[in-house]
Amino acid sequence: MIARTTPDERLSPLERGAWRGFLRVHAALTRELDAALEREHGLPLTSYEVLLNLADAPDGTMRMSDLAESVLLSRSGLTRLVDRLERDGFIERRPCPSDARGANAVITRAGRRRFTAARQTHLAGVRSLFLEHLSEREAEQLARLWDRVVPGAAE
Repeated sequence: MIARTTPDERLSPLERGAWRGFLRVHAALTRELDAALEREHGLPLTSYEVLLNLADAPDGTMRMSDLAESVLLSRSGLTRLVDRLERDGFIERRPCPSDARGANAVITRAGRRRFTAARQTHLAGVRSLFLEHLSEREAEQLARLWDRVVPGAAE
């Protein structure tokens, strides 16, 4: 473990390198994946992530609040994104049967087709930009570390 410091102390070079490295790698990879998905499928990474979550959900349906949490967007941010995806015909909003105030997002056939086409681009990008730089052992270590920082993060 990295030695603890007081809250007002600056990060040590090791701490700073770990933190800044994480931020820079995340930013670079998401930027590259977003550009590839936009270029090849006209689909931003955030839209792809919504379609991914819905495609993997039972019956292609998720409550809007659960979807917002799974894609790390605020409810208002998700609402705007869902509005665009709905306008494009990739998802539909339906009333939630168990909560009259809630709404579900449901992937459409067109959404599944777009997702299926974009999935190969996304997976190829994840592999070439990230996974190919790690050994199997290093990938296992990273998954364990992410789960230590945020339990369930690697699931």
